[in-house]
Amino acid sequence: MLTTSQIEQFHRNGFLVVENVMSPDELAGLRFQLEIWVDESRQYSEAYGETLDGRPRFDVDPTDHDKDHPALRRVSSPTEISDAYFETAIHSNMAEMAGQLIGGSGTRFHHSKINAKLPHTATTVKWHQDFPFTPHTNDDMITALLMVGEVTAENGPLQVIPGSHKGELFNHWQDGRFTGKVEAEVEVEHCQNYISCIGTAGSVCFMHTRLLHASGANNTELPRYLFITVYAAEDAVALSDNPLPSVHQGQLVYGVESGQVRMTKNQLRLPQKPKGASFFVQQAGLEMA
Repeated sequence: MLTTSQIEQFHRNGFLVVENVMSPDELAGLRFQLEIWVDESRQYSEAYGETLDGRPRFDVDPTDHDKDHPALRRVSSPTEISDAYFETAIHSNMAEMAGQLIGGSGTRFHHSKINAKLPHTATTVKWHQDFPFTPHTNDDMITALLMVGEVTAENGPLQVIPGSHKGELFNHWQDGRFTGKVEAEVEVEHCQNYISCIGTAGSVCFMHTRLLHASGANNTELPRYLFITVYAAEDAVALSDNPLPSVHQGQLVYGVESGQVRMTKNQLRLPQKPKGASFFVQQAGLEMA
């Protein structure tokens, strides 16, 4: 489904944007369900619902959310409560393309979430790499970000540093706690020349787990909706708890079971799992160790 050139581009840059991965009908189902959740969030003033480990499923920005101006920013493990999101994560072109990019014997589902930036909301994501959140015995892992709606340069797109997946795994701890972000000096030195990943609805940005990335606020009238699914090589074994545990974790989505465990050389401090609804509270410094 992907060309040799596209696969080479991904491994060179650490990310790849592919258009028209999902059909209009598939997108319509995802968008319809998401807009129901956004409307439901108007009834709540704080994070609500419950996931497998008892934390809230739906996270709202505590500084920016009310019934007239919803700021739903995260839906955790939507595959557990929506057939449309389950099919997209497990049985779709997106899952197959992730398998092609990871290569090897096969690919497993690790976790999924929706990150939303509703019009004129302040939610941002600070510079980080994904692997320190989900360390495994090897780092053949991909974060697939499906654009459920159009993503523009102005409505809070993913920002990436091309080639940074080949560099250092940076520290994501400060002052004795896991903050889920790199240190200020790393941001100044390594995170200035970024590219914004934009595209039409149905596009997917495939991102290597080590790639430096962030995103800004949405200051437009256009909502930015991303369905984010993390896939791992089937021979990669998790070294820490899943930050978003799911009944679907470990399900094979591409290839075959090898029965092997593969290890590559990495060194990092294991993460702390968020106590609240999402990593946003960690990045904002609202959780204490």
